[in-house]
Amino acid sequence: MIVKNILIDGKKVKFRASATIPRLYRAYFGRDIFKDMIQLTKNSDKNKKDDGGDIENLELFENVAYIMAKHADPAQPDTPEEWLEQFNVLSLYQALPDIIELWRLNNMSVAESKKKFNQQFAR
Repeated sequence: MIVKNILIDGKKVKFRASATIPRLYRAYFGRDIFKDMIQLTKNSDKNKKDDGGDIENLELFENVAYIMAKHADPAQPDTPEEWLEQFNVLSLYQALPDIIELWRLNNMSVAESKKKFNQQFAR
């Protein structure tokens, strides 16, 4: 599990990534977060190469950000729409690189734990 505070509109917003995120994401949105994060990362990398531009799937990012914020703080609003209301239009989207990095770090820590687990039982 990894927790990170990200500054959005001058306030710290807590985000949490853990093994629970794929299940929560599927329960809330009926989608596979792994597929969505691959698409979101590709779009983000493409936009960096194009000197910015619009992210093709803003809804994917909003959903991922919401589920990580709700996972970190269950007191957050019950819908992504209510949660988004607390931010200015573009401020949340500036946090995209931080949220993608949080996802990557969590996946690296899961892979590392799995590797240690497998080594433990290989003896």
